[in-house]
Amino acid sequence: MRGKAYFMQGAAAAMLFTANAALAADGPAVAGIPVDFILFALTLLGVALFHHHTLAVALTGLATITLYKLAFTGFKTGAGLTGFALHMQHEWVILTNLFCLLLGFALLSKHFEESKVPAVLPRYLPDDWKGCFVLLLMVFVLSSFLDNIAAALIGGAMAHTVFRGKVHIGYLAAIVAASNAGGSGSVVGDTTTTMMWIDGVDPLDVLHAYVAAIVAMVVFGIPAALQQQRYAPIMRDEPAGTHVDWARVGIVAFILVMAISGNVFINVRHSDISDTFPFIGVAVWVAILLSVPLRKPEWNLIPEATKGTIFLLSLVTCASMMPVEKLPDASWQSAFGLGFISAVFDNIPLTALALKQGGFDWGMLAYCVGFGGSMIWFGSSAGVALSNMYPEAKSAGRWLVHGWHIAVGYIAGFIVLMLVLGWQPHEPHKTDKSAPPPVSAPQTGG
Repeated sequence: MRGKAYFMQGAAAAMLFTANAALAADGPAVAGIPVDFILFALTLLGVALFHHHTLAVALTGLATITLYKLAFTGFKTGAGLTGFALHMQHEWVILTNLFCLLLGFALLSKHFEESKVPAVLPRYLPDDWKGCFVLLLMVFVLSSFLDNIAAALIGGAMAHTVFRGKVHIGYLAAIVAASNAGGSGSVVGDTTTTMMWIDGVDPLDVLHAYVAAIVAMVVFGIPAALQQQRYAPIMRDEPAGTHVDWARVGIVAFILVMAISGNVFINVRHSDISDTFPFIGVAVWVAILLSVPLRKPEWNLIPEATKGTIFLLSLVTCASMMPVEKLPDASWQSAFGLGFISAVFDNIPLTALALKQGGFDWGMLAYCVGFGGSMIWFGSSAGVALSNMYPEAKSAGRWLVHGWHIAVGYIAGFIVLMLVLGWQPHEPHKTDKSAPPPVSAPQTGG
């Protein structure tokens, strides 16, 4: 019950936060809060309370919000079915990329598990809680140059082997948090930082997110490692007769190289076409299909992974239809608040609004919106992907109660970042000669 109450408070905070931002003036409202947000908050609350029926709840919420907007408010792109079609035309690349990545990386994680690399890890990991912590550090490092979805699923595959299938929900939350923290300072490690790179933010301007991310990693990683060691100790020795399947290792590497190469190529050479076609997702599936003659993927994973993927895409689509025109003025307080909002409100539209608005400290924002989604299982695509592997994670209450250290880590990392570097807003990275120069001065922590 504590977890459910906490979630309801978070949903209410999300509504109040966005209600205080600049919203579309048209449309019915209750106590000043647009009905769109109330419907979205009810959808999130339904996901939290009925975690055995998350897909049905998400689809019902999406259908209700869509019908409401068709009948009463229209979309940012226009009214009626035409406005809806134009809206989906704008969103289809992000949705398709997410669909391809979630399904593709589910197959990748199985290739990795079947390669037997996780089974030989006990040869190198410490035999106590420190081994659990080192595994989280591996996920953190992997996510700095891989997509955070892939890093979380690889971490889940390693945990499934070294803990013999018994993984504590607090440790699952920590795997997601490690993947999100590790990607927060890298423009190839998270969807939100990649969006910043595409929009013109210098990759070095997000790098200092690691100041907060490393602190958070220590703060949540140690309690999570202790939780897991008490629940199911790490394997001391690898199973006898274990042999690494190097062909599967090569397939995993090939898929990841294709994903990274597509990401880098689009951003560096063709950023103007990145929003017209789902290049990254397609690159992953090209790699998967090309590798079929070498090792057949576990196609039977697709149906269950598809359910989780459609669930996430439903929430992302709902979030994209919310009438948020701009965020509160850029400040460290608003960046800090966005971290909590990211746990219940998709961070992709939040990042897009921040980029449009400008004036943020991009490293701080990257940490907040990237890591903040770890506080609830459906707050990030990595969390949804891992919950497809571990269905017991689909409980917001249990995630919040047993993963309490994620929120503590988020706050601790933010405080250290403020004390060490302070608030360092960047001037708009896109030149607009008609706009006045920014007047806000940097603020410092402490």
